[in-house]
Amino acid sequence: MKLYDELIKRDMIKDVSNEELAKSLLNDKKITFYCGFDPSAQSLQIGNFVQVVRMMLLQKYGHKPIILVGGATGLIGDPKQSGERKLLSLDKSLENAQKIKNQLSRFIDFSSEDKAILVDNYDWISKIDTISFLRDYGKYFNINYMLAKDTIASRLDSGISYTEFSYMLIQSIDFLKLYEKYDCQLQFGGSDQWGNITAGLELIRKVKGDNSEVIGISSPLLVKSDGTKFGKSESGALWLDEKMTSPYQIYQHLINTADEDVVKFLKNLTLLDIEEIEKLENNITDEIKEGRVLQKLLAKEVVTLLHGDEAYKRSLKITETLFSGKVQELSLNELEECFNGVTSSKLDNNMSILDILVNSNILSSKREAREMINNGAITVNGEKITDENKVYNKDNAMFNKYLIIRKGKKTYNLVELV
Repeated sequence: MKLYDELIKRDMIKDVSNEELAKSLLNDKKITFYCGFDPSAQSLQIGNFVQVVRMMLLQKYGHKPIILVGGATGLIGDPKQSGERKLLSLDKSLENAQKIKNQLSRFIDFSSEDKAILVDNYDWISKIDTISFLRDYGKYFNINYMLAKDTIASRLDSGISYTEFSYMLIQSIDFLKLYEKYDCQLQFGGSDQWGNITAGLELIRKVKGDNSEVIGISSPLLVKSDGTKFGKSESGALWLDEKMTSPYQIYQHLINTADEDVVKFLKNLTLLDIEEIEKLENNITDEIKEGRVLQKLLAKEVVTLLHGDEAYKRSLKITETLFSGKVQELSLNELEECFNGVTSSKLDNNMSILDILVNSNILSSKREAREMINNGAITVNGEKITDENKVYNKDNAMFNKYLIIRKGKKTYNLVELV
């Protein structure tokens, strides 16, 4: 199968500046391409992983990726619909950029410059003085052209600063610089970046000539069937840094994917063979849906790709342990990973189970707590509670400090005794 056809089958193309040229470059040649990531945080989110998988796929076909970390553009702020971004300090932008560089090197083969290149646009943007910026680059952009871009037009009513208005020019310079130095012929990103991508094409055309063989490709933003953005959980963003979001939390988020979304996510977030995915899609039965077979496959593939086989096995063990209620089998590291990022309560030592349930806001009153206990619906550290006066302290807590309280069949809470 040709690469361009696979990208279409994986629903990885929304806009393309020149489809015939794109097919020629991707199918018949080996080109250099780039995708950029701004260091607005110290880690990428799971939503960014769509672009990472795309880069891995193109590299698999023999094309060379340039990963651009926006140490400079991160200082400016890509316009968003909701309003102005909070400006990062220079030190924070560069610190975040370094962390993202390290993170991305786990997924892309940087064993030699022939395989992949990692760059930071602060290295060239920081060297352009104001006069040069206006004369050498700003002169090529018509204000009406910029105002027509969706990212700018969506902010005209609420207002936009000149700083964020100029972001498009900064990103355009990136494409030009990479084209000049590395013969980079393709930029891709999410569909929200299309205006910036085409601005880069425009700058290259005006500076280097109309015959420059460069293309831009955007991909659909990954949204769920209910219209909400993929990659958010009840506790917030899902980060690729396992210290910020544990592999278990990623696993749980993916295993709860809606049936309507799971095939799309397999295509966009994994490197599973596309023909294998299509075969799975064509043979979905009620039994497969009930067993969440595709969701388990998605969770396995993504967690393994992100954090390795051991992290997947650990996530699976935690899931199965919680499902069985045998929480005593969890190690300290597994317990803390399971509840990483989940709000827990810190309570005084030597409290009755009734006081613990109410003071931790697991239940609203002692009356409700008594009813739940009498119905056998409360377990602590895997033990069903029958005595409402039972007192807990560090001596009967897991690892001398934790109480894992299960309410009903599925709701777990963590209490730390201090």
